[in-house]
This record gives sequence, C-alpha cells and structure tokens, in this order.
Amino acid sequence: MASSITAPVPVKSATAPLRRLYFLRFAFAAVWAVLVFATAHTLNPFGATLLVLYPLFDVACAVADLRSARANQGPVRGLYANIALSALTTAGLAAAATSGIPAVLRVWGAWAITAGAVQLIVGALRRRRGMAGQWPMILSGAISTLAGASFIAQAAKPDASLTSLAGYAFLGGVFFLVSALRLGRADRVG
Repeated sequence: MASSITAPVPVKSATAPLRRLYFLRFAFAAVWAVLVFATAHTLNPFGATLLVLYPLFDVACAVADLRSARANQGPVRGLYANIALSALTTAGLAAAATSGIPAVLRVWGAWAITAGAVQLIVGALRRRRGMAGQWPMILSGAISTLAGASFIAQAAKPDASLTSLAGYAFLGGVFFLVSALRLGRADRVG
C-alpha cells in the first residue's frame, strides 16, 4: 500500500511511457488493419493467426501500461480487467476461427463491448482524466461498445466479412495516435 506522504509524480514522467505505448499501438493497429483487410473475405490460417495476435498484443500493451501505472501510482484495476478480457478473447478467437467468420465477429463484438466499457472507465478516472491524451481514449471506449454491437449484428448476415474489424482496429489506432500527440503537447506546455 502506498504511503500518503509519497511525493506526487510529475505529469511529464507519467506520460512519457504512455505516449510511447500509444505510438506503438497505433503502428501495430495500422499494419494489422491492412493485413486483415487484404484477407477479410476468407478465414485461412494466416487470417486466424492475425485475429489471435491482436488481443494477444493488447495483453502485452496492458501489461506494459500496468507497469507504468504502478510506477507512477496510477489506477490499475481497469488494466487488470483489460488483461483478463483480452486473454479470454485470445482463446475465444482461436476457437471461433475454426467455426468461421460469423463466430469470429460474435467473439470480437463481445470483446469490443466489454473492453470499450473498461477503456471508458479507465480513461474517465480522475487521475488519468487530467492527462490531455485521455479524452480520445474515453471517446474510443464509447465507440468500441457501439461497434461491438454492430459486429454481433453483422455476424447474422450471409455475406459476413472481417472488413469491419480492419476499420475498427485502424480507427482505434488513430485514437491512440491522437492521444500520443496530445500527451506530447501537454508535456511541452507543462
């Protein structure tokens, strides 16, 4: 348990690792989206690997974020929830990929809804809300919950494809990029 007399961590030192992580997440999402878009209408072993890789990467990023948050005495509960959700989704997508695109869309939709809700809560926490880069993350969490419902609805269509997942990932990456840029601007101003 942290002592109440611990000196507060300067915002700049708390935002630098988060900013780097957000740039990395943008780059990964952009590359992943291009690869998924290119294979969106079929579910082959390469596509299945891509699908499983995305939430696995999310687990790794959440662990890195968790380490940074702990070091800076930031909120961590939501990050633990994100790690658990993404790990479960990795397993769920591995199983769903053997059943076809509609099953993948249902699992991805459930993940988008729950992870979006967690992202919304983590971003809205008072300690992080004060960081300039968190408003795009709050908006991204809200959009994610709506997109998740849309993926589940798309799973019922006869021509279901993974194209919407590529767009979703890319848009999420853009939100990470905007957050990283805002955090950098806040560091220069602060």
